Amino acid sequence: MQNLLFFNSRKTFGVLGTSSLGLIIVALIFEHALLLKPCLLCYAQRSCVYLLLLLSLIAFLHKNQSLNLFRTYLGLSIAVIASGISLSLRQLYLQSLPADLVPTCGPDIDYLFETLPVLEVFMLAIRGDGNCAEVLWSFLGVSIPGWLLVAFVVLFLYAISSLYFSKDLHSNS
Repeated sequence: MQNLLFFNSRKTFGVLGTSSLGLIIVALIFEHALLLKPCLLCYAQRSCVYLLLLLSLIAFLHKNQSLNLFRTYLGLSIAVIASGISLSLRQLYLQSLPADLVPTCGPDIDYLFETLPVLEVFMLAIRGDGNCAEVLWSFLGVSIPGWLLVAFVVLFLYAISSLYFSKDLHSNS
């Protein structure tokens, strides 16, 4: 089983990158084909997926990396995935609030970027607003951030397992 899932360091980042790319494709399909407008927390979660894809691509293309560098790439990937988990949990929390406790809806993200500094928009995105509490789509009773949480947890477990097997993985590279 270990050889099947964790063959070498390049394949580890190939799995993380391919999974990230799949999540991005699904998000773009939801946004452009199903016409679901993402909220601030959706964009923040999506940025975690983009960052994981970029990090995986860099690590995949980096040849002859030392064991410490391989573990550094994995550690950064784990940190990005953990950020995505926390953002998904925040949105699920907002979606579970009773209607009278939901924060007020904020302005559109395009307007925010035009009028506010990027750091302030980022802080607003992390807090979320009333738009983030709205459930636009669900499958088997689980909303989009719930499914994204499942994906992040699976990727987190895979990355942690890869870190555990890192000495063996690095020697196979």
